[in-house]
Amino acid sequence: MASLTPRTLSICLAQINPTVGDIHGNAARALEAYRRADDAGCDLVAFPELTLTGYPPEDLVLKSGFVADNQTWLEDFAAKTGDCVAVIGFVDGEDGTLYNAAAICHRGRIVNRYHKNLLPNYSVFDEERYFTPGDDARDAATIYRIGGALVGVTICEDIWSPVGPVSAQARAGASLAVSINASPFHRGRLDERTAMIAERAKSTGCAVAYVNQMSGQDELVFDGGSMLVDHKGHVLARAPQFEEHLLFASVELPGAQASAAATVIDITNSPRSTHRALETTAPAVLGDLAQIYGALVVGTRDYVRKNGFSDVVIGLSGGIDSALVAAVAVDALGAQHVHGVSMPSRYSSDGSRLDAAELAANLGVELRTISIEPAFSAYLEMTSESFSGRPADLTEENLQSRVRGTTLMALSNKFNWMVLTTGNKSELAVGYFTLYGDSVGGYAVIKDLLKTTVYDLCAFVNERAGREIIPSAIITKPPSAELRPDQRDDQSLPPYEVLDPILELYVERDRTAAEIIAMGHDEALVRRIARLVDVNEYKRRQGPPGVRVTRKAFGKDRRLPITNGYRG
Repeated sequence: MASLTPRTLSICLAQINPTVGDIHGNAARALEAYRRADDAGCDLVAFPELTLTGYPPEDLVLKSGFVADNQTWLEDFAAKTGDCVAVIGFVDGEDGTLYNAAAICHRGRIVNRYHKNLLPNYSVFDEERYFTPGDDARDAATIYRIGGALVGVTICEDIWSPVGPVSAQARAGASLAVSINASPFHRGRLDERTAMIAERAKSTGCAVAYVNQMSGQDELVFDGGSMLVDHKGHVLARAPQFEEHLLFASVELPGAQASAAATVIDITNSPRSTHRALETTAPAVLGDLAQIYGALVVGTRDYVRKNGFSDVVIGLSGGIDSALVAAVAVDALGAQHVHGVSMPSRYSSDGSRLDAAELAANLGVELRTISIEPAFSAYLEMTSESFSGRPADLTEENLQSRVRGTTLMALSNKFNWMVLTTGNKSELAVGYFTLYGDSVGGYAVIKDLLKTTVYDLCAFVNERAGREIIPSAIITKPPSAELRPDQRDDQSLPPYEVLDPILELYVERDRTAAEIIAMGHDEALVRRIARLVDVNEYKRRQGPPGVRVTRKAFGKDRRLPITNGYRG
């Protein structure tokens, strides 16, 4: 019979940054963290979900060689483990039956494997496409004796269900729930996680060791924020968001006894003699805007660098969108790796050119000027016969944008700089951008930010710096594409403070036009905006990926048919 003596375990939550597909590199990164945890005398170290493959591996798992490689590197990792127990995520299975799995490793061997029971298949998740659920009965009844304490292991979605595997393992006798995760960021997500984990701890009587991945992967950003919570729901220690971090902490666990139905796998019977109290305080939780900005920085940095680029190029118009993108890029990559280009035309104002120059100076980035006037004039001459008798219209405006896009792509080709696009979510939603013009590039940093949030973040950048990084003139002047004389955005669109709340309801909350009208919004305006969103789906599909920061972003998160006759 197990002792009911309380146990104090030293735990390391390894909040690392894996790269999807880089199995060897991920294994090496995990092993380095493991050795630090083992040297620190930890009883247990936990790594994120699918550490070895990176998350989400998507259709890579359909390649049998990829799965085999990840299993080979798991065996190599396990062979190098010592006295500290490791819990690490990988893909298990063979012959087309695959599991999102955790390996429990100790002293050179894989002690056991846990298969994720609850597979998310909503929002950005489609795990049912790839994985088979684990065995509920077997996994719920299996717990581990580590340092004399009874420990359960689960993976991400498993902990979100109040009647899921964590609760079952607690009934089996577990006093510590280890949850390995790849939980992507969206606005407000950390608060949701913290509340859920506290509730799960209180409802089960288990302390929770929650480790989360920290990385950017295409549109997704994983923000870390790993935490250790006691059985009363109090946060004992928390890792920072948007940073790699090894969180060392200790937790006192109440004495527990396994149930008669439990399968207990004995690993270590007492805490390691080198036990020490380590981190006992949690960093301050970042404010809302700081979290969004952190996600933009991590997403941009990892996308650029993990895809083999060191430098980026941005068209600096003197407007607020390109200003924010440039600020993010500098924080992500360093000023020396950011190149700004001013591309004036006959309609560009002196103020915009001066604003772009001041911004570049404030950020410390290179700014070169390439006039598009010769190319634009050549296009006008080239098409003059075909366009004879027709007045200038949107065609000529879009030509300017396309010349600028071509110029940026030429610089990208010549110098191996990734082009960062500068369109925001409000513009993307209603099609207020030029296909093959200002939409071209490798990464769309602010594609999930409504225009009003762009303004908020620019103010945040200046406030954080304690000085004017983004010139006040950029923030206060009416937004304009400057593609015709005296052009302003509000000549084509409703004011952003009117437009954005409707877009939030229609795009992010999936309300129909009729429902939004019933809330009190002007019917003609709502119908117009909804139509613009719907008919521009084909344009958005051709744009680059960008950082997801809301509950529903354009891209893999929001998937509507291009050919669509619904007008609800």
